Amino acid sequence: MGYDERFGQQPRVGEDDSLHDECGVFGVWAPNRDVARITYFGLHALQHRGQESAGIAVGNGETVRVRKDRGLVSQVFTDADLTAMAGKCAIGHVRYGTAGGRGFDAAQPHFSLIDDVTIALAHNGTLVNTDGVRSELEELGVPFRSNTDSEVACELIGYFTKKSGHLRVGIRHAMQMVEGGYAMVLLRENALYAFRDPNGIRPLVIGALGTEGWVVASETCALDIVGATYVRDVRPGEIVRISDGGILSEQGIAPQPEAQCIFEDVYFSRPDTVIRGRSIYSMRYEMGRQLAREAPVDADLVIGVPDSGMPPAEGYAAQTGIPFGEGLIKNRYVARTFIQPTQEMREMGVRMKLNALSDNVAGRRIVMVDDSIVRGTTSKQIVRMLKEAGATEVHVRINCPEVRWPCFYGIDTDVQKQLISANKSAEEVCEYIGADSLAFLSLEGLRRCVPECGYCDACYTGRYPVTIPERFSAGKFLDGFTPEFPYDDGSRPGEKDAIANMELDAPAD
Repeated sequence: MGYDERFGQQPRVGEDDSLHDECGVFGVWAPNRDVARITYFGLHALQHRGQESAGIAVGNGETVRVRKDRGLVSQVFTDADLTAMAGKCAIGHVRYGTAGGRGFDAAQPHFSLIDDVTIALAHNGTLVNTDGVRSELEELGVPFRSNTDSEVACELIGYFTKKSGHLRVGIRHAMQMVEGGYAMVLLRENALYAFRDPNGIRPLVIGALGTEGWVVASETCALDIVGATYVRDVRPGEIVRISDGGILSEQGIAPQPEAQCIFEDVYFSRPDTVIRGRSIYSMRYEMGRQLAREAPVDADLVIGVPDSGMPPAEGYAAQTGIPFGEGLIKNRYVARTFIQPTQEMREMGVRMKLNALSDNVAGRRIVMVDDSIVRGTTSKQIVRMLKEAGATEVHVRINCPEVRWPCFYGIDTDVQKQLISANKSAEEVCEYIGADSLAFLSLEGLRRCVPECGYCDACYTGRYPVTIPERFSAGKFLDGFTPEFPYDDGSRPGEKDAIANMELDAPAD
């Protein structure tokens, strides 16, 4: 897994070359419950969305207390920490960094003072225009502790709140200034807020804790673990406020054409999460069936790459009649490491996580189903591992189209040269990873397997729902690739007003 300058930087140590979502967020309003522990368990359910850092903020009616650090949820919080964080509402965050630094200051929730009120904010996604916003805020005297887009959003909300005297006005005007994909939860001492980008790129759902309170989370699996019942999604552009006065909703910014990230269905979300009434497991199973219809092969055993490759592998086997079995064993006790990488350690990192089961694969023709190929390095190692274990053939099947375009809305692939399918044909990728054959699910086939709604599929098509400022995307696209942005027809709106010149409206009732 050596460095190849055509495909950009190598992943961090112990990390495969799969796509990674930036974060998971969680919030709870339940004055008569242990909100810190509820948040702790909710973050456990969302741990797959980020393993670099974790944090919880609690509002106790008088102030907000924040505890955060690098590491997994179970590493950051002790029982004593949670006992000390009594309150009526809380938010939590797990982070995989895609925008900004990776030290302690980048850990979330971010906290900020608005006069004598403390707020804390947790963010899933990426904002694409924060360079200009940050510069304006710095000129206005706003200090920053990190270089994250999340802190920019937090300070922008604080600035408008100070000017208007109303937090919801601050949130609304910040939403009118920032662009990108985001789902955010914000806490003050006596209220919880949740809001989402106008295209609905990043997910956010609302659940009820019986009659005792409310929960918001990135996925429904986090509602399940705390005993909450799904009510609905936070709508694109909506602001939800939960307090002693109940739950209040307003449209913070006009909704735009829906563009839900399709990789939530393919890879990011947990199999037990439900989106639009369908479980992620059932969608991925159907992706496998569709993949088998499009790319059948004569083989002896179908295996999946744990974990997200397992449901489509089951579907592929069911459609073809080829037996399904285990060919790769996953070590579930490998935590993220931050040790400086070497080539030897990179190669060892995959074997720390996966090992071939020679009893099942030796002497057999294998169909290996996985969710995606990004840089190709991990797929190459797994194919070699299976052949070293005695597989006579390895046919790779991928339950999504080729990832050819960078993502700017919360996935760690914002440089196109990192993506092997942007540099090589499917035949060349097959040769690179050492497979006997390779096939990807078509975009049309993928669409048949997911609920009918508006999706962002820019990573496959280059059609982006939110325009990327040139200074944000400079150098991110390869020569010969021309992305499609909204307003390319000449109807692009004018520049936003300067922060200091924005006229603030009154809060909605």
